[in-house]
Amino acid sequence: QVQLVESGGGLVQAGGSLRLSCTASGSIFSIYAMGWFGQAPGKQRELVATITSGGSINYADSVKGRFTISRDNAKKTVYLQMNSVKAEDTAVYYCNAKIRPIGITSQYMYWGQGTQVTVSS
Repeated sequence: QVQLVESGGGLVQAGGSLRLSCTASGSIFSIYAMGWFGQAPGKQRELVATITSGGSINYADSVKGRFTISRDNAKKTVYLQMNSVKAEDTAVYYCNAKIRPIGITSQYMYWGQGTQVTVSS
C-alpha cells in the first residue's frame, strides 16, 4: 500500500512564507513525477507545480517567481516553498505522485489528503 502524507499548511499573512512537505511511504518501487495542486473554495483543483524524477520543473503562471518546488529522492519527499504569498493562494494543497508499486509493472497516480493554506490580508 502506498501513502502520501502532506504537512506544513497553516495560516500565514500576505507577503509571508510557508513550506509544504509531502512524503511517500509504503511498497514503492519507483517514484516518477511529483507535484502540488491547489483547490480554492468553490473552484476546481489546479496544478501549482510539478517536478519529474530527473528534475524538470513546471509552474503555474500564477506562482512563477514566488513558489519553488523541489524533491529529495532519498527521502521520497517533495517540497513546495511558498514565498510572497497572496490572499488568492488560499486553498487546500494536495500532493500527488506517479508511483510504480513493488511487484507491479504499471504506474499509478496517488494523492495526499490535502493540507489547508490560508493567507490573511
